[in-house]
Amino acid sequence: MTSKAILFVDDESNILLGLKRMLHSMRKEIDFYFAEGGKEALELLAAQEINVIVSDMRMPGMDGATLLTTVMEKYPQIIRIMLTGHADDQSILRTIPVVHQFLAKPSDPITLKEVLSRACALQELISSNQLKTLIAGLGNLPSLPEVYAELQEKAKDPECAIIDIAAIIEKDLAMSSKVLQLVNSAFYGLYKNVDSPARAVNLLGLDTIKSLVLGIGVFTKMPPATDKRFSVPALWKHSITTANFAKKIALAEAAEKSIVEHSFIAGIVHDVGKLLLFSSLGEQYLQAVVDSLSPRPGN
Repeated sequence: MTSKAILFVDDESNILLGLKRMLHSMRKEIDFYFAEGGKEALELLAAQEINVIVSDMRMPGMDGATLLTTVMEKYPQIIRIMLTGHADDQSILRTIPVVHQFLAKPSDPITLKEVLSRACALQELISSNQLKTLIAGLGNLPSLPEVYAELQEKAKDPECAIIDIAAIIEKDLAMSSKVLQLVNSAFYGLYKNVDSPARAVNLLGLDTIKSLVLGIGVFTKMPPATDKRFSVPALWKHSITTANFAKKIALAEAAEKSIVEHSFIAGIVHDVGKLLLFSSLGEQYLQAVVDSLSPRPGN
């Protein structure tokens, strides 16, 4: 793997010194950079190619949400990670459309190293700069128009119940993926993984879900798709079926509870890349699907 560059941003110099010591053993594989605040970080980004940025949330002048939003706009290929300490819920919710992963602050050394290694490995696996920019620059996965409209209407109802919201979100791959990502992040600090979209909605709570839907617009509407070459409902049905079979296989193999939970989540999101490509590339992706199914010469 070629050397990768990771930038840490924090306004407290002692925090950055602690990170330097913590990550000393990885210095041969990764180039680490450190910036005391958003302004210094942007200056460094303009001069140095960076693969991953890890930013604190609460910083004077330019907070983490503003910094990472700017990074997404100017350098969409960079993987963006947020360190969450004592930030309030509304501040964290602002970062959801622009952050790929949340980490607790102070972060456990083993967890931090694993997250950084995975992020660098992902950058290495994706050789196409165009695809890398597309994936890392993604803010939201668009949802089915009818499901999105139903959720918007329900969220505006003062009498709506969390069970009704959960039932709607469970019908959509993008919404389910987003609530699972959020509830399993360091922001909520849960001690076990949540493998059910409905359970995730319950844990997030009605106020948070309403903020996601009506306030910051985490869920977005996919343009109506009439092309028969790709069906989002069929993709969701396939994903749920795969998730249930993966869970059953893990149970039949007497796997640990965490493996069973991970198997279900993996089944749900295993084809989410198809939704990304379809919503972002449209006709290019559809044509690629047709080409992949066409008989090759000599076959």
